[in-house]
Amino acid sequence: MLGEDHSLAKEFPELLDKITALTGSDEKFAADTKRYNALDKEIRVLELRGGPIDDEAMHQLKHDRAELKDSLYHRLK
Repeated sequence: MLGEDHSLAKEFPELLDKITALTGSDEKFAADTKRYNALDKEIRVLELRGGPIDDEAMHQLKHDRAELKDSLYHRLK
């Protein structure tokens, strides 16, 4: 679905306390979370506004977001 919110809080609501704790105590986790949220927002904006981006570039953004989400999830577990 276009413009869908994939924020960590929305994706992993059961881990919200852990996300908050790690964001406050782990600089690398906080930086990666910030980068993930920025990528997610960029993708949503591009999807909703039909931004000038080719399919390959959009695929790369989504791939980067998925890899970062996977890395963050593994650190949460």
